[in-house]
Amino acid sequence: MENQTPSLYQAYDGMFKIGAAVSTRTIQREGEFIATHYNSLTAENQMKFEEIHPEEDRYDFAAADEIAAFAKRHGMTMRGHTLVWHNQTPDWVFEEADGSPASREKVLDRLREHARTVMSRYRGQISAWDVVNEAIEDKSESYLRETKWLSTVGEDYLEQAFRIAHEADPNVQLFYNDYNETDPVKRDKIHRLVRSLLDAGAPVHGIGMQAHWNLYGPSLEEIREAIELYASLGVRLHITELDISAFRFDDRRTDLLEPTAEMQELLTQRYEGIFRLFREYRAAIDSVTFWGAADSGTWLDGFPVRGRLNWPLPFDRQLQPKPAFWSILDQTRV
Repeated sequence: MENQTPSLYQAYDGMFKIGAAVSTRTIQREGEFIATHYNSLTAENQMKFEEIHPEEDRYDFAAADEIAAFAKRHGMTMRGHTLVWHNQTPDWVFEEADGSPASREKVLDRLREHARTVMSRYRGQISAWDVVNEAIEDKSESYLRETKWLSTVGEDYLEQAFRIAHEADPNVQLFYNDYNETDPVKRDKIHRLVRSLLDAGAPVHGIGMQAHWNLYGPSLEEIREAIELYASLGVRLHITELDISAFRFDDRRTDLLEPTAEMQELLTQRYEGIFRLFREYRAAIDSVTFWGAADSGTWLDGFPVRGRLNWPLPFDRQLQPKPAFWSILDQTRV
């Protein structure tokens, strides 16, 4: 099948990388398909802190190494995901042996050792790291999310994280990554945060726009406004976790086993408009990564509604291209 379908990443050669989030399971099951359509990989979970460094004196590189070896074998670049996040970070990072909060210095030392060990292992293969993930609070009245990183290190933990990452690998691009990045309130807070980091001299090279969107929003104008605001900082932009949910976040519908014809048409229209926009701003955008290679491996199955299926990607569960795939390809001919 994949040999009869034009390669997605080859169609965008010279514009930006086309990536997918993967696991060891998906590369084992769908490796030929993934290598055909993507030239950049992100480990969906298997490079996160709790996966790769579950105990202070123990690292587990087996899964991450398998993904890195697959990428190298197929000439792919990689994005590192992620060093500092409020989720999927083990408690030992923030605690003393008796369970009391660790000092600021100890937490920073642990981060420094983790970054040095992990980043040096994949130096030269990973081209960009999501250094800090989702540090901005969604609530309009708050700025930084309340996390253990914030409570143990202080408000400058983001600046410290970028400096530590740069020390660990001075040649890799360093990104701040977040979701709801087109919402005007959160968008402005992300801009404020990155602007403050740049003003402090922190080595921030880019902003990751996660792009967990849906069939109904955000509008193309909101996406455009966010791209322009972030690009005005002089940093690079990566679309890091793109998928288009069939449902609004507050939609609790659970009765569908297949997408409706209307959903398929809306998905086609959405991807067409979104990639037209990405192409327009290709001077600022270096890569576009889907959060999954096909509907057979999407985190949106069962989230946020347990048991519900979703169909957010350009390839279906049988790895066949949808009409949305062809609309994405059409943008390369405009």
